[in-house]
Amino acid sequence: MTALLVVAKAPVPGLAKTRLCPPAKPEQAADLAAASLLDTLDAVHATSGAHPVVALTGDLRRAARAAELRSRLGLGTLLPQRGDGFPQRLAAAHADTAVAHPGSPVLQIGMDTPQVSADLLAEACHRLSGADAVCGPAADGGWWAIGFRDPRAAALLAGIPTSRPDTGRRTLHALCDAGLRVATLPVLADVDTMSDAHVVAAEVPHTRFAAALAQHTW
Repeated sequence: MTALLVVAKAPVPGLAKTRLCPPAKPEQAADLAAASLLDTLDAVHATSGAHPVVALTGDLRRAARAAELRSRLGLGTLLPQRGDGFPQRLAAAHADTAVAHPGSPVLQIGMDTPQVSADLLAEACHRLSGADAVCGPAADGGWWAIGFRDPRAAALLAGIPTSRPDTGRRTLHALCDAGLRVATLPVLADVDTMSDAHVVAAEVPHTRFAAALAQHTW
């Protein structure tokens, strides 16, 4: 079985999805982030043959939809994030997941793609069974998914800058330079801006995320 890892941040107003503000208010942005995370967790838990894992940072007690999130997070393995910077936290999350689920490949996603589906995640896990790594490019130049058949290879992530338009290219080059056979996944759009939010919501109109966006007018 594959460990399906979600690296997430507690959707606390003022700290989550701040690029949506304005036009969103901090509480609205946090609610959209919470809805996105819950939709993502739905897809993860519906993925056949996967161990759900979440590496979380932030104060869940102050988060939007805290009770619903706490209930959902209790259904899988919950790990705290550790490390000084985000690249280091990514690498550590893979290492900690490998300890929690020894012998399992690790496929990691974030909480910014509420359009992800169980079928897509299952296909990603399947591709990982025949490759050393998988990488799902994001439309903004980053990546939305990364996976390693041997989780020790995720140590490479600690040296790759994130949140850059060339993060995806740098990641793919690092994996190939390390001699890994990489399978690529479909391109998805991350929700970073309000424009992204509307595009993604239109793709998945029956999700919590789309419903949360429809509640507000900007």
